[in-house]
Amino acid sequence: MNQPSVLITGSNRGIGLKLVELYAKKNFYVLATCRDISRADQLDSMAKQYSNIQILALDVAQSEDIQKLANTLKKQPIDILINNAGIWRSSSLSSASKQAWLESFTTNAIAPYEIAQAFLPNILDGSLKKVVSITSKMGSIADNTSGGSYIYRSSKSALNMVMRSLQHDLQSHGIATLTLHPGWVQTDMGGMNALINVDQSVVGMMEIIDSLTLENSGQFVDYAGKTIAW
Repeated sequence: MNQPSVLITGSNRGIGLKLVELYAKKNFYVLATCRDISRADQLDSMAKQYSNIQILALDVAQSEDIQKLANTLKKQPIDILINNAGIWRSSSLSSASKQAWLESFTTNAIAPYEIAQAFLPNILDGSLKKVVSITSKMGSIADNTSGGSYIYRSSKSALNMVMRSLQHDLQSHGIATLTLHPGWVQTDMGGMNALINVDQSVVGMMEIIDSLTLENSGQFVDYAGKTIAW
């Protein structure tokens, strides 16, 4: 088998950066994307350490950027696609900016769909054929027992539905899908009071991705493999 490849969005920090590192250590050819390469110092240092990391510019909120990168990588097989890029915008009953809401839907829900669509030929050329999206338990309707966070919750619920549809539409192509909750992780987004560190989250998620097949495609689980209600 040729060297497997993985495309990871939002690779310049936190979960994305750790995914890049650990997949590089597993000898994957890592296509690491981020919005601003000039500010991705840690990612740049990592790419100098591992020859199997390629850094690529991608603003997932820009459809033209997605298509441009798809054209650039036209002949590159992709075994695993990981939609990791995401944003948090605060909101409450008294304050939820429409612009912030639209921005969140664009990045958190629409972009993963557009990326899966744009890179479908690459995934079909790959051997493993896996599409993964990093979501949040906060997007679970069943799990919402506290309210609030209208923007983030609804954007992740939308992503979950996108992945549910992709499960059905991609199955006939031999492509498996996975919707992953990383846990409450100590990152810039999760804060330092979070319950687990990045290593725990990413190691767990990679084990779940490794075990993904067409037979168990379409799951919504956390980093430890626990099923989450939609």
